[in-house]
Amino acid sequence: MNKKIINLGIVGFGTVGMGVVKILQHSPAMFTEKTGLRPIIRKIVDIDKKRHRDVRIPAWILSKNVQDVLDDSEINVVIELTGNESAARKILLDALSRKKNVITANKSALAKYWDEIFAAARKNGVEVYYESAVCAGLPIIQVLQQGLAANRISRIFGIVNGTTNYILTRMDRDDYSFKDALVEAQKKGFAESNPTLDINGYDSLHKIVILSSLAFGKRVKIEDVYVEGIDKIEVSDIKNGAELGYVLKLLAIAKEEVNKEIEVRVHPTFLPKGHVLSSVEEEYNAVYIVGDLTGPIVLYGRGAGQMSAASAVIGDLIYLGRRFVSGMSGRVDNIWEEKHSDLKIKGINEIRAEYYLRFSVVDSPGVLAKISNILGMNDISIAQVIQKSRFSGSVVPVVMMTHEAVEKNVQRALKLIDHLDIVKAKTVLIRVIGVRS
Repeated sequence: MNKKIINLGIVGFGTVGMGVVKILQHSPAMFTEKTGLRPIIRKIVDIDKKRHRDVRIPAWILSKNVQDVLDDSEINVVIELTGNESAARKILLDALSRKKNVITANKSALAKYWDEIFAAARKNGVEVYYESAVCAGLPIIQVLQQGLAANRISRIFGIVNGTTNYILTRMDRDDYSFKDALVEAQKKGFAESNPTLDINGYDSLHKIVILSSLAFGKRVKIEDVYVEGIDKIEVSDIKNGAELGYVLKLLAIAKEEVNKEIEVRVHPTFLPKGHVLSSVEEEYNAVYIVGDLTGPIVLYGRGAGQMSAASAVIGDLIYLGRRFVSGMSGRVDNIWEEKHSDLKIKGINEIRAEYYLRFSVVDSPGVLAKISNILGMNDISIAQVIQKSRFSGSVVPVVMMTHEAVEKNVQRALKLIDHLDIVKAKTVLIRVIGVRS
């Protein structure tokens, strides 16, 4: 193999794959200047060879058969961009077993099969890179692995899904319903035709599993993380929160408390309007990290898009190329000791938070007293109350913001409250990040 060449096989030739090819075609000199290597695309694999693409490549480079990449002994880097979890897992493991380095954008495969993938890399003396799997152009993986390596990380708060942030922005700023905001996001290309993984929070879940594992130095299991999406959010709740001084975001949260307890969760969250993440709008992403030495830092930018994601892939490729040249490639970082147990994650019922509660009640004397009494019996104190219109006998919304309370106490209280005759619908609960969080 020519030591001045890096031979590439690309599997998946959709939006990001085309972006990668564009960069390599338009800026090969840049790559060579930064690595000393000339990048050669030997094969591109995609199911649909006939689809129109806005890049020109020789017909012989395109294939429908992934074995054309895996069986080519000259290819030393496989760039996996399929977007399919099970296919990605197989491609990654097969490539690693053939001693090929891999770069992947598949967050779900990494979150679920991390141990298996990195064990294969160590066994075969090759490497795995995945900057584009989390927030695309935001270099969050490098920041955690290198820039903040000297720090103990206590907080990660992330707006890591552009689809949901765009939807919530439209609901907040323009009074769109959830459905209308989703349709607009799809028309503008910010949401998939099937947006389930985004709106149900699972895309954010996969990302925070990866980030929290890196931050805390132990494996976070995906099944231990609470996840809740935005599909039940109503404009009225966003407006009520704004009146109280808060902005609603789908937040990915990872926290390590002084007592070493770990929280990792994804759910809609009210942030104080003064919080740095509260101004992140539309399809933008941002990650707020607190290190014991650096204090808080923020990464902000487009978390999706062709060139943003492709930039992250090429960044990984440049870093890997430099390791080839320096003779360092194949030395896989042991991010956490395998002898260590997985992290024990605090269950959602055990967390402490402030809460936004919206009750749908009959407007009659004594309603607030009954609700307040049940909350008090469960060690929940009220910080603020909003009661809008008052028409005798009608159903009205009553909004309460609580002081910090234990989730299981709140859930127990709501179960009792929702069984009262005066309550006509299930109470809406949204967790709140307080000023001191």
